[in-house]
Amino acid sequence: METYNFSIKSGKRTELIDITKIIEGFVSKSSNTAGICLIYSPHTTTGIIINEAYDPDVAFDINYFLDNLAPKNYNYRHSEGNSDAHIKSSIIGNSRIIPYSNNKLNLGRWEGIFLCEFDGPRQRNINLTLV
Repeated sequence: METYNFSIKSGKRTELIDITKIIEGFVSKSSNTAGICLIYSPHTTTGIIINEAYDPDVAFDINYFLDNLAPKNYNYRHSEGNSDAHIKSSIIGNSRIIPYSNNKLNLGRWEGIFLCEFDGPRQRNINLTLV
């Protein structure tokens, strides 16, 4: 088992940040040539998704939909003003597991891995575990 940690600085309150290349870099150097890669974001207002990375409009549409599903300005009780971010994170989830072989992620042709920022801009940590 190998573990890696890295940080990402988000630039907007809500955005999807493609982190595929960073994760591929760690997997390519792993002493395990095959296994599973666990990607985890230890934040209650972020998420991790796998989705199309080729067309940036997909990420825009996902964010747009989630912003409408859980709008920032609503009659929430949580006093910090970021209940929408907590709701989005709960819906999306903050981890994913991807198999890898020959030191390459087994992603589909158009797939990428995204950190979903719902309460930025902030410095975010990502933990990887290769098993």
